[in-house]
Amino acid sequence: MSYFSEREHGEQPRESEAIGEGAWGGIQALIRSRVEDGSFGATYPETCHDGAGPVGTDSDSLARAVRAEIPTFSDPPWVDIASGAPGTLDILDLVEFSWRTVSKPIKGGYHSYFQHHHLSFDIDAGRDEFREAVNKIFRRNGLVYELRKNGHIERLAPPVLREVLTAAAFHTGDSELDMMLEKARRKFLDPDIAVRRESLEALWDAWERLKTLNGPNKKTLFPAMLDKASGPTSPLFRDALEKEAHELTRLGNELQIRHAETNREPVSQSSHVDYLFHRLFAIVTVVLKAEGRGW
Repeated sequence: MSYFSEREHGEQPRESEAIGEGAWGGIQALIRSRVEDGSFGATYPETCHDGAGPVGTDSDSLARAVRAEIPTFSDPPWVDIASGAPGTLDILDLVEFSWRTVSKPIKGGYHSYFQHHHLSFDIDAGRDEFREAVNKIFRRNGLVYELRKNGHIERLAPPVLREVLTAAAFHTGDSELDMMLEKARRKFLDPDIAVRRESLEALWDAWERLKTLNGPNKKTLFPAMLDKASGPTSPLFRDALEKEAHELTRLGNELQIRHAETNREPVSQSSHVDYLFHRLFAIVTVVLKAEGRGW
């Protein structure tokens, strides 16, 4: 459900990578409400003293499980502490952990002596409701993350790449190239900047393999691929493609993309990863489609 401001002016840009105090507070409140209503009781049940089944969430067991899997949370993450928001990757790990363990509690018989209901659980409904609530927090705070139906958080690609990368399924006719492109796509959408840098290496490896799809002699065969991509009536575009191909090959060799020597300049900023990935992916797309090797 959208808000009035979104209907009037559209959603705010999804550009922020750091989860700040406001969004963290919302995620905390969401998890706290699920602890209190018994939503984690299917996995970490508080059981009826008469042995009649789950009646809520065993918050102590849940807290210990969180601490074991995400050691940063020495205190229960749904409890307010003075140290401020945890790191973004820890928060995203917590969201994925919560999705895996949450369910929708369904009240059954009422136990009047202990004044509680016995619970059953709908796992799929609980996960869907949790995912919708988390994604609303991400959207309203302009965060570049999305909790998917499989419980994995992905980083949203820049708008110009978002649709094609989200739905991409590569069928180039070369299984090795397909695997390289899928590896690049998957790593590029990862929230961790270190993993996103690795997407460039995978994409540049795909670029080098693409040059030899029509045979090993890329010095003669790859220019023919560029000819086909530009067509006979676009000499200026053909010249631009060749210059771009040479420049991207140079960047792949001289930046810390395909080589890790200390004299190579590292790709340090997330926006630089976006720029380089978008630039190479664009020419890869043009060449593959001209070859009839799209997706």
